[in-house]
Amino acid sequence: MSQPEKLSMNQKKYLRGIAHGLNPMVMIGANGVTESLMAELESTLSHHEILKIKIAVDDREDRKKVVDHILQETGALLVQSVGKTCVIYRQNEETQLPLPKK
Repeated sequence: MSQPEKLSMNQKKYLRGIAHGLNPMVMIGANGVTESLMAELESTLSHHEILKIKIAVDDREDRKKVVDHILQETGALLVQSVGKTCVIYRQNEETQLPLPKK
């Protein structure tokens, strides 16, 4: 099963339900996005498939740029972005989290 190019509303709803109970696994602070942060993010995403990320940046546009950079670098899909928290998803080869059909 391969990573979808885009998530349908049904799939996003399903993933939001799973992410609701998760605590943020990655926190991006004052140092912003560094190489070590991206390596940790890649490792965590490979293991968990779905991640909740807390971004401690006050400006909304800067947070959006950080999220866009993360999505581009990891190949993950954005599930949800609310305030300073976002949820991303990247399907593994042997997925533990099969998505519902469209």
